[in-house]
Amino acid sequence: MAEADTAPIAPPARIGLIGLGRMGLPMGRRLLAAGFAVRGYDAAERALAAFAEAGGIPCVSAAEAAAEAQAVITMLPDGAAVARVALDGEAPLIRAMRPGAILIDMSSSAPLSTRRLGERFAEAGLALADAPVSGGVKKAEAGTLSIMVGGSLLARIRPVLDAMGSAIFETGPLGSAHAMKALNNYVSAAGLIATCEALQVGAAFGLDPAVMTDILNVSTGRNNTTENKLKSFILPETYDSGFGLALMTKDIGIAVDLADALERPAPFSHAVVGFAREALARLGQEADHTEVDRYLKLLAAEDR
Repeated sequence: MAEADTAPIAPPARIGLIGLGRMGLPMGRRLLAAGFAVRGYDAAERALAAFAEAGGIPCVSAAEAAAEAQAVITMLPDGAAVARVALDGEAPLIRAMRPGAILIDMSSSAPLSTRRLGERFAEAGLALADAPVSGGVKKAEAGTLSIMVGGSLLARIRPVLDAMGSAIFETGPLGSAHAMKALNNYVSAAGLIATCEALQVGAAFGLDPAVMTDILNVSTGRNNTTENKLKSFILPETYDSGFGLALMTKDIGIAVDLADALERPAPFSHAVVGFAREALARLGQEADHTEVDRYLKLLAAEDR
């Protein structure tokens, strides 16, 4: 690899950004603010318009966004979407990217699929890093995401990631970051479901859910849901956190599939994903993940 290809990718380097949704758009804004030249693509016209308003250069295809970029970021719903844009169609990323460029998959993808995609990219003279994020829209807007990084490319892509995150963790070989993200989201989902269930049992007994929340937050039951979701989205029943139940269910499924592939016993994760899939089937694809609370209330009403 040439010396230029080992140097950190720093501003004003060109970055391609594929996926300008709830997370991708604010991440793009942070890259622009850091001084990167960012070309973006999204299938939704309004997302492209919002990106242009932020100062980015909208493109008519993923291939156009990737052309001549030193790094291309994918922020897409799942690994299948990443594989399609990377490998399929008339102008996939694997053919559009310049030699020596890096694909940074910041989506929540399946780790074993990420390894297979990395092999394909290596054969084409391209590199792949998995760098999924945690923290949601608010931290994406603030540039304070937690970012997990798999592979051996952190030194090169560190300036890119620093523009979007404040806590960056190297997790090991390619695919390890996607494994960590799925397992993190499984633990988070389990905490959400357990918390909603506990509050509804407590309320049925006569406890005040707001008081329960305060007690949990100074006790051993404290978790991300008790701290950040109960009083903001669940107790007022607005259920508008901005993270979809479909995405949460998909992430738990990745964790379960990984456990099964590694032949590890994971009975609770199977129970959690089963509950999430049932809730998703009842509430619909547009449901917010905090609506598992509403699903529990529906079950309680049906049992009466």
